[in-house]
Amino acid sequence: MNIRIEPILMEQKSVFVQMLELYQYDFSEFSNDDINEYGYFGYEHIDDYWNEDGRHPFFIRADGKLAGLVLVRSCCEHNNLPNPHNIAEFFVMKKYRKEGVGRAAAIRIFDMFPGGWEISCWTNNLPAQHFWGKVVAEYTGGKYRIFHAADKNEMGFTFDNSI
Repeated sequence: MNIRIEPILMEQKSVFVQMLELYQYDFSEFSNDDINEYGYFGYEHIDDYWNEDGRHPFFIRADGKLAGLVLVRSCCEHNNLPNPHNIAEFFVMKKYRKEGVGRAAAIRIFDMFPGGWEISCWTNNLPAQHFWGKVVAEYTGGKYRIFHAADKNEMGFTFDNSI
C-alpha cells in the first residue's frame, strides 16, 4: 500500500473539518464528549492551523484515498525538549487500521520534523498507548522515555530524532 502525507491546504478546510468530526466521533468513547445542538463536536483550533506558526496539518492518503489526518505542533505540553514537536491529533479511519497505514504515517511525520518529540495519550485510551508504544519503540530502537501526567490523566512517550 502506498502511504503519503500531504499538507492540508486552506481550500481543503471543509474536508479537514469533516475528518475532524469523524475523528472526534471515534474518539468520543475515550473523551465522553457529546455533539452540540447543531450535530457537531467542533474543534476550536481549526483556523489556527493556517494562522499560527508551528502548527502543521496533514492528510494521510493510502493508495491515493483519504485515510486519516495528523496534526503536528512545534511545542511540548509536558516536557522540555530541544526543537520540540508534538502530535496534537492522529486519526486513521477504521478501514485502514491494522494495515500499517498509521505506522507508516507516523514514521514519515517523525522524519519530516527532526528534534524532540512528545506523544501523549489519555490513560483510558489503551489502543493508542499500545500503538504509540510499538511505533516509538521500533522507530527509536528502544531509545525513548515514558512519562506520566497524572494531573491530566495522560501518559506518553518522548524521544529525540535530531541528526
